[in-house]
Amino acid sequence: MKFAVRVGAGDTSAAPNFHCSKLVESWVVRGALLLTILFCVLMGIGLPQSNKKIDPDAGYTPTVLLEDKKKKKGADVTQALALPPELPAAVTAETGRLAFQVTPLSAKGLLSQQTRDALKTLLRSNRGPIVKLRAFVAGSGDLRRVGEIAGEMFLEKHMPLPALTVAQVGALPLEGAQVVIEATEVDRKVVNPSGVAFLAAQPAPSVAESLAKLKSALAAAGMQPSDALLVTCFVSSLDDQRGTQPAMSAAFPGAALDYVQMQRAPVMPPAACEATARLTKPADSSDSQRALVSAPQVVITGTQLAFGTRDSDLKLAFERLEKALAAKGARSDRVAIAHLYVTSTALTSRVLAFESSQAGGTRLSTVLPVEALPSVDASFGLDVIAIPIGP
Repeated sequence: MKFAVRVGAGDTSAAPNFHCSKLVESWVVRGALLLTILFCVLMGIGLPQSNKKIDPDAGYTPTVLLEDKKKKKGADVTQALALPPELPAAVTAETGRLAFQVTPLSAKGLLSQQTRDALKTLLRSNRGPIVKLRAFVAGSGDLRRVGEIAGEMFLEKHMPLPALTVAQVGALPLEGAQVVIEATEVDRKVVNPSGVAFLAAQPAPSVAESLAKLKSALAAAGMQPSDALLVTCFVSSLDDQRGTQPAMSAAFPGAALDYVQMQRAPVMPPAACEATARLTKPADSSDSQRALVSAPQVVITGTQLAFGTRDSDLKLAFERLEKALAAKGARSDRVAIAHLYVTSTALTSRVLAFESSQAGGTRLSTVLPVEALPSVDASFGLDVIAIPIGP
């Protein structure tokens, strides 16, 4: 189909105007379309982009646990370890009620466990308050642990603290055993109405001969072997004195029995046994073998140590002992028996000479060579049993 456009004579621009209007309309549409596209592009990439990451927990409300104020308060407190209790330097006990125990040997565990087990045995079987412990330790354990454990256990039981002597010896008569403890108790009833006798160790070539000397010393004071309360033998070698336990049991069947090897190396004498016995009649006397005590009370001390080997070191140990006795109403010139623990036999003569120079002069003494004492610097220690000054 063909279209014809008629143009009048006076209408000379009609055809060109028609073409221009169409062209303008086309460009307007195209421009609008381009502007629209440009606007979309600018909105997509022209605007600044946010760098904020999407939080995966957005919209989640956490559960808040309330703090335990009591627990927090306790956790903030710094707890310091309590110092071990200090055992008394001396105690007083009724002579007529003195009783004795010796703990059984055990090879279970090391020193600390064996000490606890031994003290548990004593605390279960004691017949009254324990006023003195004497512990002999074998092996390389820390001797100070004995006193620390004793203090802790007695406080837990709300019992009075005992005086203490600790010495390291050469060996005990059971392989693996590291401690044996002798306990002095105050019985609930009177068991020694006439008093007690303290017999110093009797040196001899063998245990049997030393025990025989003890029997003779008892008999001279009117006592029998059945009157013995505690017998302790110190030997130079367990191997050389294999029959010690049977010999002690046969000689003193009713007594608490204990025996140890003094040092690892051989020492003199080969054997020496001491005893505490029940008096059959009142007496108050002393000689080179025994002290007979009928006084109502005795003062029993723990060990006082000499730190060093000079005379001044020994003097300080005796001075500290004098103060401990004075606090309980006794003096060194009223000592019934003394135990002198030396770490070297070379000190023996010096210690005895120094002791004889003290108030009261020469007294009944047992000298015991031992391996060590509770301080590495300690060369010598002593403990005593004394009679308080009367009213």
